[in-house]
Amino acid sequence: MASNRIGRINEEIQKELASAIRNLKDPRVQNTMISITHVEATPDLRYAKVYVSFLQEDKAADALKGLKSASGYLRRELSSALQLRYTPELVWELDDSITYGAKMLKLINSLDTGSDEET
Repeated sequence: MASNRIGRINEEIQKELASAIRNLKDPRVQNTMISITHVEATPDLRYAKVYVSFLQEDKAADALKGLKSASGYLRRELSSALQLRYTPELVWELDDSITYGAKMLKLINSLDTGSDEET
């Protein structure tokens, strides 16, 4: 039962962070497309690991630094949006699964499908 609660909290954290990131004034964060792919909170809700993916890979390092510097602001916004005893400390992790999936799709599409005689 507790894992179901943590799962719901993870989804709420993901939703609230996605809306709060849009309001950041940091140019490192504003100039790139950021997607929060997954959130994992610890059972005691002291820490939450936030997996983010970036559309422009060349700006990913700067945007991740911008998110880390805005962690205090985002945590405060999260605290006001969610009614939890503890607001988790945000730990940012780069998630390259979307980039990896796009690369695999490109490789699959580039394969020769064979001749039409096999049909």
